[in-house]
Amino acid sequence: MILLAVLFLCFISSYSASVKGHTTGLSLNNDRLYKLTYSTEVFLDRGKGNLQDSVGYRISSNVDVVLLWRSPDGDDDQLIKIMIKDVNVENVNQQRGEKSIFKGKKPSQIIRKENLEALQRPVLLHLVHGKVKEFYSYQNEPIAIENLKRGLASLFQMQLNSGTTNEIDISGDCKVTYQAHQDKVVKIKALDSCKSESSGFTTQNPVLGVTSKATSVTTYKIEDSFVVAVLAEEIHALRLNFLQTIAGKILSKQKLELKTTEAGPRLMPGKQVAAIIKAIDSKYTAIPIVGQVFESECKGCPSLSEHWQSIRKHLQPDNLSKAEAVRSFLTFIKHLRTAKKEEILQILKAENKEVLPQLVDAVTSAQTPDSLDAILDFLDFKSDSSIILQERFLYACGFASHPDEELLRALVSKFKGSFGSNDIRESVMIIIGALVRKLCQNEGCKLKGVVEAKKLILGGLEKAEKKEDKMMYLLALKNARLPEGIPLLLKYAETGEGPISHLATTTLQRYDAPFITDEVKKTMNRIYHQNHKVHEKTVRTTAAAIILNNNPSYMEVKNILLSIGELPKEMNKYMLSIVQDILRFEMPASKMVRRVLKEMFAHNYDRFSKSGSSSAYTGYIERSPHSASTYSLDILYSGSGILRRSNLNIFQYVRKNPLHSIQVVIEAQGLEALIAATPDEGEENLDSYAGLSALLFDVQLRPVTFFNGYSDLMAKMLSATSDPMSVVKGLILLIDHSQELLLQSGLKANMDVQGGLAIDISGSMEFSLWYRESKTRVKNRVTVVITGDITVDSSFVKTGLEVGMETEAGLEFISTVQFSQYPFLVCLQMDKDAIPYRQFETKYERLSTGRGYVSRKRKESLVAGSEFPLHQENSEMCKAVFPPQPESSSSSWF
Repeated sequence: MILLAVLFLCFISSYSASVKGHTTGLSLNNDRLYKLTYSTEVFLDRGKGNLQDSVGYRISSNVDVVLLWRSPDGDDDQLIKIMIKDVNVENVNQQRGEKSIFKGKKPSQIIRKENLEALQRPVLLHLVHGKVKEFYSYQNEPIAIENLKRGLASLFQMQLNSGTTNEIDISGDCKVTYQAHQDKVVKIKALDSCKSESSGFTTQNPVLGVTSKATSVTTYKIEDSFVVAVLAEEIHALRLNFLQTIAGKILSKQKLELKTTEAGPRLMPGKQVAAIIKAIDSKYTAIPIVGQVFESECKGCPSLSEHWQSIRKHLQPDNLSKAEAVRSFLTFIKHLRTAKKEEILQILKAENKEVLPQLVDAVTSAQTPDSLDAILDFLDFKSDSSIILQERFLYACGFASHPDEELLRALVSKFKGSFGSNDIRESVMIIIGALVRKLCQNEGCKLKGVVEAKKLILGGLEKAEKKEDKMMYLLALKNARLPEGIPLLLKYAETGEGPISHLATTTLQRYDAPFITDEVKKTMNRIYHQNHKVHEKTVRTTAAAIILNNNPSYMEVKNILLSIGELPKEMNKYMLSIVQDILRFEMPASKMVRRVLKEMFAHNYDRFSKSGSSSAYTGYIERSPHSASTYSLDILYSGSGILRRSNLNIFQYVRKNPLHSIQVVIEAQGLEALIAATPDEGEENLDSYAGLSALLFDVQLRPVTFFNGYSDLMAKMLSATSDPMSVVKGLILLIDHSQELLLQSGLKANMDVQGGLAIDISGSMEFSLWYRESKTRVKNRVTVVITGDITVDSSFVKTGLEVGMETEAGLEFISTVQFSQYPFLVCLQMDKDAIPYRQFETKYERLSTGRGYVSRKRKESLVAGSEFPLHQENSEMCKAVFPPQPESSSSSWF
């Protein structure tokens, strides 16, 4: 073997490979003691780049390094000893001055004597061809201290030539790329490729999720062919996608620099490294170089029961509209995630019925095996005495941020059992569909539990005989959106009876564009144009919406436009409004519609002058360069002026990613006999019915019924009150992101974002024969709290950044119809309350002994109520017939 001679004394020398082509890394000279300085520092801020606003700390020390052994078979096999000494801890922000938590403290007081002793005990590093083969330390040292030594030792791993390879260091098994230059070698570590035991989870939805970015660059400086310093920089940044003020960044730096060299111990002779280590100290043990996760010690932290008692007053029903309720909900979830089943069950059994629904929300949202076991033991699905609690549990399951297969299996098992309430049985199946969708989105479609659930939904729909069962499985499929369910949906859409056909078409409407194939559109065209059978207006208009929203062809648009004028009176007006809304809002189909309208036969006065009260309108709630919120409202009436369907939708977009935040649909049918009116074609034999269906954050909920059948209608008219019917009410964990990181320096970091809301959606339908007036009302009340929490912990000092926002919002939609004459009068109102908006920022540094520094900022603003147009046509009739509406509302009669 031919080796290049090492000519100069240095910290680390580099040399060419032997004839075998070995790739060499760092190599120390024989019989020399290398004295270095080392520091690791961490900065936390909101990503604005101003280090003066950061919080953090610096750990610095001197380091002695010596070569103990080199293999006689090759210079690339060596054992080195690394010893940390003269440790100091200080602020990274020098402006802290008298407020510094380290002022007047000795290192032994900050780190604690036993930790400092462990930190200063030397470690051994076995390097082969510049890569770590083994890392030796003493047993039973504190994990956090061992991690700091791992972070220093990992800097000694490198190679001198360019290329990409995999390395195992403190971060795990990672892909690294080396770029060799004349005066330096740069190592870029792909942190997203690292395989380690670090835990975490995130919300899969791109709107509610976070964008995180991580980089790691280490530079080895070379002078006269020798490495004289190592500089490492690691950055972790995250930002909430739809609210970019919730953001934070961790900047971690390491610096290792040679100061001097002096005479050191002679090399130890021997062929086997194991014998050398035993001769040095038999207490040395090989441990993984990969960092180990440790739990931070929590002194004086309350037990689960104590924490619950301190917050339960905020979760009383009367307090749920306050931000403090949601904040308490979020903090309790964090506590629940570390609790055992027995602790949770004890609290559930001891709570009263007023607060119990909120407790069920929190326990279910914790999404741990212990919390799931506890809530399943607590709830009795065979009983009808706790329906509210069962439904709150199921809704929390549907909104789960990161559901697992076990939760799905538990619900499938419950569905196969018996129920005290058929409504709960339906809700279980509907939520099974939502969980299937979420697990499939997270690449879990092939899990056994998911496959079983898919078979249950599709098999149940195919074999269902009762109308109620068909509706239940269709609602489950509306959540699951299984591609293999499309043939069944087409069959039910085209041949099913009214409500079944309508639900099947609205389920198809939820599928993404790639699944709306030519076959699907052919079926929708047959339904809309009634080629095979007569369909209800609600089914036909939904079929038209599917066609127009999925890349319609020239002939499809042309045939829809030509049908306007030949449809029932109110349907004419509705379809005309849909077309005008597409053009006004510049929807994807607008180009094709404009192309067809260039022809006179499609674009003429007769076709575009149809009268009526049905309407469709889409507008913006909020719009920015990277996100937008839209609302749409379409209302279809029967020819007699009775509401047939109102459909309110709110979407949130982040770039091109949509989130269907809210959909509230009120439907009514078969009410013409009450006013001696003639039903429209195809609707002569419909039973009297009115109900409300809601979709919340992409999850379809179980519809509620106002009345079903003529006798039920008359009974409720005689005993009717103006009180709305609750559709969904509760606390929801909407945003849930958690990352546990081990920085290259050995410090532990956590990056968490949580978002919760208290929501109350209710709806009502009032019908007066005396005044010949009907009124529908949908009310949304939402309180939102979002928090971001970033911490870096060394076990003896912890620094953190907390950012947050909270707001309360209300939105109410009211439609009033007077049908004493034709054309009947319709007034639409949408009231948006003024919105208080509060932002928070807290930065802190805290010693394990309790001493700390805290900086808090708060900003409050009030967003004025907004007026939203609800119809293309402006009319003064609303003001003429009814008193003017408040400033924060928008209304129009037409």
